[in-house]
Amino acid sequence: MNLPTFADVLRARETIAPYLSPTPLYHYPGLSDKVAAEIWVKHENHQPIRAFKVRGGVNFMANLDSKTKARGVITASTGNHGQSVAYAARLFNVRAIIVMPNGANPAKAQAIRSMGAKVEFTGQDFDDCREYVEQVAKHEGLHYLSSGDEPLLVAGAGTYAMEIIEMLPDAEVIIVPVGGGSGAAGVCLAAKKLNPRVQLIGVQASAAPAAYVSWKEKRRVDAKTETFAEGLATRSTFEIPQAIMRRDLDDFILVSETELKSAILLAIEHTHNLVEAAGAAALAAALKLRNHLRGKRVVLVMSGGNITLSQLQDLIAEKH
Repeated sequence: MNLPTFADVLRARETIAPYLSPTPLYHYPGLSDKVAAEIWVKHENHQPIRAFKVRGGVNFMANLDSKTKARGVITASTGNHGQSVAYAARLFNVRAIIVMPNGANPAKAQAIRSMGAKVEFTGQDFDDCREYVEQVAKHEGLHYLSSGDEPLLVAGAGTYAMEIIEMLPDAEVIIVPVGGGSGAAGVCLAAKKLNPRVQLIGVQASAAPAAYVSWKEKRRVDAKTETFAEGLATRSTFEIPQAIMRRDLDDFILVSETELKSAILLAIEHTHNLVEAAGAAALAAALKLRNHLRGKRVVLVMSGGNITLSQLQDLIAEKH
């Protein structure tokens, strides 16, 4: 297994620079008061698809050879990865098929179609889609793009961690959401290289803890996916992100569905940004770890902002 390196992140940065701008890193005194720490938010929800995944998508498509471009790409996604592939495929004129689970976020599915990719639905969760995609790719000669075990995606994700350390070199803690783990692995590659003292903490939903349990037990473990946070909902893990996280991630915690819901509303209230459940996971973790984080300079990765109007309405109704 060939793991990506910091050199790959540097190359990814050069590759994506003509297509994507750095995202903001803002300090929020209101959130700082809530956590009793100096809270900064890395706004990956400001990307063109409103999620960090587009960095990896562009890096991957830019490096495809002409034969693979002609064949086309197929991948499985609950939403944001699919949008990143569709966005990058349009940039580089590559045919893309995105396979999503039945009941997937309709706004994300429509966004993928709007960018010119074909959307298919199968199964009940991401891993049903992944199994289907692997078979279709073999039969139809398409290039199978793994959303986790693709070094170019991980390296692309690492570029936002470079921005964090360059903008805030004395950051003490970075908290990053984990679904499949490509984002967290990218953060590990870049942040630890630039600032070996920074503490990296992953966070996943307790209702979908496959990556967390696998990291804890140092072996691949499948687990239930009962979370409403589609960006965190993976039933099984990926080898490359797990290998990097086991080496470089300092801690990993779980948050409940209730904690995620509260964090979404708190993030919207204090940052005035729309945020999906996965994007609010870092804030949920910070609130849970407030005793550990007290007085520290903490960066929360707002990994995505693709919440639907109906999801937001339901959250507000529950609160009241």
